[in-house]
Amino acid sequence: MGGSSAGVLVPSVSKADEMGASVTPLAVSSSETTDVAGAPAAEGETVPDGSRDGAAVEADAERDRDLLCPICMGVIKDAFLTACGHCFCYMCIVTHLNNKSDCPCCGNYLTKSHLYPNFLLNKLLKKQCVRQIAKSASPIEHLRVALKQGCEMSVKELDGLLSLLSEKKRRMEQQEAEMNMQILLDFLHSLRKKKLEELNEVQTDMQFIKDDINAVEKHRTELYRVRERYSVKLRMLFDDPIPTKLWAPTADQHNSILISNSRNSRSSLVRTGSDNLQIRSNDVTAQLNHQEHQRKDAFSGSETSSLIQSGRVIARKRKIQAQFKELQECYLQKRRLGASQSHHPKEKVDAKVREGYHVGLEDFQSILTTFTKYSRLRVIAELRHGDLFHSANIVSSIEFDCDDEYFATAGVSKRIKVFEFSTVLNQPSEVNCPVVELATRSKLSCLSWNKYSKNVIASSDYEGIVTVWDVTTRQSIMEYEEHEKRAWSVDFSRTEPSMLVSGSDDCKVKVWSTKQEASVINIDMKANICCVKYNPGSSVHVAVGSADHKIHYFDLRNTSSPLCVFKGHWKAVSYVKFLSTNELASASTDSTLRLWDVNGTCPVRTFVGHTNEKNFVGLTVNNEYIACGSETNEVCVYHKAILTPAARHKFGSWDLDDAEDDAGLYFISAVCWKSDSPTMLAANSQGTIKVLVLAA
Repeated sequence: MGGSSAGVLVPSVSKADEMGASVTPLAVSSSETTDVAGAPAAEGETVPDGSRDGAAVEADAERDRDLLCPICMGVIKDAFLTACGHCFCYMCIVTHLNNKSDCPCCGNYLTKSHLYPNFLLNKLLKKQCVRQIAKSASPIEHLRVALKQGCEMSVKELDGLLSLLSEKKRRMEQQEAEMNMQILLDFLHSLRKKKLEELNEVQTDMQFIKDDINAVEKHRTELYRVRERYSVKLRMLFDDPIPTKLWAPTADQHNSILISNSRNSRSSLVRTGSDNLQIRSNDVTAQLNHQEHQRKDAFSGSETSSLIQSGRVIARKRKIQAQFKELQECYLQKRRLGASQSHHPKEKVDAKVREGYHVGLEDFQSILTTFTKYSRLRVIAELRHGDLFHSANIVSSIEFDCDDEYFATAGVSKRIKVFEFSTVLNQPSEVNCPVVELATRSKLSCLSWNKYSKNVIASSDYEGIVTVWDVTTRQSIMEYEEHEKRAWSVDFSRTEPSMLVSGSDDCKVKVWSTKQEASVINIDMKANICCVKYNPGSSVHVAVGSADHKIHYFDLRNTSSPLCVFKGHWKAVSYVKFLSTNELASASTDSTLRLWDVNGTCPVRTFVGHTNEKNFVGLTVNNEYIACGSETNEVCVYHKAILTPAARHKFGSWDLDDAEDDAGLYFISAVCWKSDSPTMLAANSQGTIKVLVLAA
């Protein structure tokens, strides 16, 4: 039983099969064709020209169906005939008879002893296989097969064939060379176009820079002139001959003395005049000495301030060089945007903030000033949040009240502690005690002060309970227990003080009102909710960060679908915070922060430089800066226009013996800016809270 194969795909044919076949691919007899395809058409029958191809295709398909095995439905391999007259693949029928003793087609009794090899069908199948190869073979294959089979050819015919092949080769080489040249030419044209665009962009940028240099130099000259005029006035004030001012009242007094004492003796008058002159001389000398001392003090003070100023300038220049690439991109982006805005008719009025100053330059100057103003975080106070008898000291959340007079902390110690900020600044860390302490039933995950009442604060805990507290009475006002799993986040609305929102591991976002016990709105989502935040300018817009790596922005008036979904993070979104009504910052365990425009879906900027892969490390924002924690136990502060940190501060260990090992043990767990201030609070998993301020 041979091993030749034939199927839907064109099979490979061995050399022995080719040589054993009685018909070559180049010459197939009509009788063989008739045997395979069936009976020839009758003499009187004609096939219309339009349907001849279709009829041939149908005939081929019918012929192929006749050669299929009824069991495997493939072209028969190693055909065997049964006693009842049916053909099968040998392996197919043998496998069938191992289980049953009947014919698969007619059901008659059948055993292996009733099987006979079908030599004629095997021969036809081999010929069919060869024809299939011949149909799909290229002319080169036909020629190669003919030469291998010893096709007779004269030298003249061979020369002609070689000439044709040489000409074909030359044409193909020419076509290939032309195609290669065309590809190269297309590439060079594309490169030229791209470089011209880059050149135009560079020329435009150079013109921007040139115009801005002229504008800045002009403004700088004006400042120099103002300073010079001020210096001249100052020198005139110091160099003014005060005796002339003092002489007039003294002379008047002297004249009055002469008039009043005209009746006195002449000697008394002379003595009085000489005394007055002596007093006048002493006053003038003292005044001149005082002016000289003032001048020396002024110059010495200006020299000291100049040294301080020069030191600050050097430090700021170094920071510019360290972040030059990011600042360059920021400048060009702002400048190009400002130039495009200046072409709009409605915005031409505001295109120049001051004479020669464009909008883009003004914006970049503001960014450059704020970015280079600070280079580090300085500790101005520190306190220990952890209790002596509790090892769980992680501070999960830290928040200022609406007036920035008090701040509250919460964490796994199951306590809310309220501190007075001024007291923390003025007293040593060892004696700082909370002014209010609230005990809770479960570990706390988040806090949110009411934006209108400093006595009301909300908390979320690990049991899924959202609680509203009265800080004054130290009692809970409301307890919401609808969440089925741990609640990670809670936030009061800035515009509607009675409304708050929470998110939980039960994949639900719930909106609550302090005026009723049940939730007002419920939003079911597909992933765990890690953070929620109200838009500061609206009571109906909420940003939700979840474990599906996305931020969903909802309008609470229609929660069937979000207004937009911000995609970009590739791990869970742990925090969302609003810088303004249109700017949203997010943090993720992919070790990045992202800045979004709520009117778009693409991130405006991505910040990298901290480490955050598994823990909640905190996020806080103000108008210009974004701060977050890091799993390296340090605080990182970013300017919202620059991608890398503008300042850092690393927490140390209380125990000096553990100082070298604390980097992997502790992490920053909560951060919070003081409103409109360079001051911030930061806490770590060790229970240390520091008051930090941005410094030069």
